[in-house]
Amino acid sequence: MKCIHLSDLHLGKRLNGFSMIGDQRHILQQILQIVEEERPDAVLIAGDVYDRPIPSVEAMGLFDDFLKRLVRAQVQVFIISGNHDSPERLAFAAELIAYSGIHIAPVYDGTVRPVSVEDAYGPVNIYMLPFIRPAHVRAIFPEEEIGSYTDAVRTAVAHMEVRETQRNILLTHQFVTGAVRTESEEIVVGGADNVDASVFEAFDYVALGHIHGPQHVGRESIRYCGTPLKYSFSEMRHRKSVTVLELGKKGTLGIRTRELTPLHEMREIKGTYAELTAKENYEGTAVEDHLRVILTDEEDVLDVVSKLRVIYPHLMELRYDNRRTREGQEIAGGETVKEKTPLELVRDFYRLQNDRDMNEEQEAFVAGAIEKIWEEDI
Repeated sequence: MKCIHLSDLHLGKRLNGFSMIGDQRHILQQILQIVEEERPDAVLIAGDVYDRPIPSVEAMGLFDDFLKRLVRAQVQVFIISGNHDSPERLAFAAELIAYSGIHIAPVYDGTVRPVSVEDAYGPVNIYMLPFIRPAHVRAIFPEEEIGSYTDAVRTAVAHMEVRETQRNILLTHQFVTGAVRTESEEIVVGGADNVDASVFEAFDYVALGHIHGPQHVGRESIRYCGTPLKYSFSEMRHRKSVTVLELGKKGTLGIRTRELTPLHEMREIKGTYAELTAKENYEGTAVEDHLRVILTDEEDVLDVVSKLRVIYPHLMELRYDNRRTREGQEIAGGETVKEKTPLELVRDFYRLQNDRDMNEEQEAFVAGAIEKIWEEDI
């Protein structure tokens, strides 16, 4: 059985004020071409279909067209919600849609029923576990000891009653301990959202979503396929792809990738304003790329973003690298602010108010309070 593993489409995303719909349409067309060439039995979409719980009309139309074309290709599709999705909205009319071969995970209620797909070696059971938090699972199984994300996922898996003698695939959307994050992913303070890979022992392949860089965690078959597009400048050096997996008889699994080429590349350029606007320096370069510009001028350039966008229309981010920034001094009207976690912000505020750092007990209390708020923000 052959499957194509996708995740984190983030349809409808705006990156630094720029709509990514055109880039997303381009990359979905490439994925459809790969589907045509590979002729898989199934496409697995491991969450974060949309970039926000209430997606734009454009984003919904784009996904609708993508699904219709997969149905025409006679491919079964398996979809779960991620932390950016609304599970209720994504699963609307899921039972009716399933007749077309599109299987969407319902809102998690403690029950995960596998969909079985037959091949020459028998059934492959595909389990779909949407993004869950400890509070979700604790409410369903109050008798269980659930104090962490690992406990929550372990409990959910235990109630699936997986038949380990058969071949089993799990789609889920969590942060598995050891995965390498990027700037564009949501971070829970203190790594409290970590899930230990040991909870997935019953599965032959775990199709993960949530982390934007393609990678495996622990064994090769516990895998993030990564985003199909670069969604932050921390991903500049990523080689985006889709993952192709082929299951033979029990214990036999082949994994490879098919590389994707974006409509606009993402890169960084650096120099003085005069250097970056000199005709001989920008002519012949890919000025349509999504750019982060680092200016090395010692003095601020008035209205610099507007001026640079005349040459570089996809300028997304501007930074200064000069004596003042290296000394950590604030530049009036600076273009970027370092993103900090909630715990870091509380630490800074406490230090400002009390002229000393929080102790371990205070940090633990604040981290627990923030995590409780995170869990309740459903």
